[in-house]
Amino acid sequence: ESKSGFVRVVARRDNHLILGWQAVGAGVSELSTAFGQSLEMGACLEDIAGTIHAHPTLGEAVQEAALRALGHALHL
Repeated sequence: ESKSGFVRVVARRDNHLILGWQAVGAGVSELSTAFGQSLEMGACLEDIAGTIHAHPTLGEAVQEAALRALGHALHL
């Protein structure tokens, strides 16, 4: 099983409103609900970064992408 891939969030620079998500890797289809929900609710990067995600899970990559976009990545 491959462990390579990425999750990237696209957000406005001025107010951090999330505009979209990009994900590549095994199992990333499991993240589609989180992606859609963040867009539907009009979430900002801070909303996703401040949400608790289980560790270790693939869903944690959603929070990590938001943190990285804010310059506060947990894992490098």
